[in-house]
Amino acid sequence: MLGRLVRELGWWRPLVLGMFLVLSLGRALFVAAASSGLGWVVPVVVGALALSLHRRRADLAFLHLAAPRFRPWLAAEYALLSVPVALVLLGRGRPGPAALVLMLAAAAALAPVAGAAAQHGPGRSPFRSVAFEWVSLGRRWWLGGGWLGLLLIACATRTTATGPALTVVGWLFLLTEAYGPAEPMLWLLPVLRQPAAWLRSRVGWAWLYFGLTVAPLAYVMLQGPAGVGGTLALLAWCATVLMMLVLAKYAFYPHATLSRLTQAGAVVVAVSILGSNPAYMALLAACFLGLLVKSRHRLAYLIPPIEDPASGQ
Repeated sequence: MLGRLVRELGWWRPLVLGMFLVLSLGRALFVAAASSGLGWVVPVVVGALALSLHRRRADLAFLHLAAPRFRPWLAAEYALLSVPVALVLLGRGRPGPAALVLMLAAAAALAPVAGAAAQHGPGRSPFRSVAFEWVSLGRRWWLGGGWLGLLLIACATRTTATGPALTVVGWLFLLTEAYGPAEPMLWLLPVLRQPAAWLRSRVGWAWLYFGLTVAPLAYVMLQGPAGVGGTLALLAWCATVLMMLVLAKYAFYPHATLSRLTQAGAVVVAVSILGSNPAYMALLAACFLGLLVKSRHRLAYLIPPIEDPASGQ
């Protein structure tokens, strides 16, 4: 599978993406490990990533049938993968967060299959059917609880600029779950005569519902030290990241693995521009233009030929 991915992407794209990914994540990890407060955020992030990867595993249904007692092995696998993060925290003198990293990563193996959990959600969604990504997201039980929890955190930290800003970014990251899976191709073929129009509609619905759902969080941020300028700048950044997520979804459609890797790289590059290095801004612009061109070309390639009734072709 890795060989096929490298052949399609080219060897230099994964190399550049991997380099920036390692540098950005390493920098964020060392900064968080040096702080007493942010050190406890690292286990939560690692546990959330392990849970997200676990619920997207394509072999869970097979493991349920072939090896019912497979969860301890998965727990050991996730704990071993999180050992480098735990070692960094331990080296910075954070034994508590280091132990919690291993525990939360291993606990992700206890989560049920994503499809089985989704069946217990409500049958209806408050979102319009044309925004099918949000319809699927609205059926998940944790969405309302996550939004309410972020709102409570924003209200509790409204006297600071960082607290409400992190809740806005956290809500954006929660929404990445909606734009990960690729819809069936049969959904696209009847309306895919104009790829640019289709992409505009997907981005438009994403911006609309994100704006409606993030408005209370942005209002709390607006009342704090961030002010109008900081709030608008953060919302513009979120809109850019959300657009790149949509474009990355269709840049390699219908290959879900390539799309998710591209989305992860887009998020990492977008987060990197929050630093002081101007080179990341140029990289973000290049990634944005590349995704825009790649997604349009990919959808144009999938358009079926139009039959000519006169010629019978």
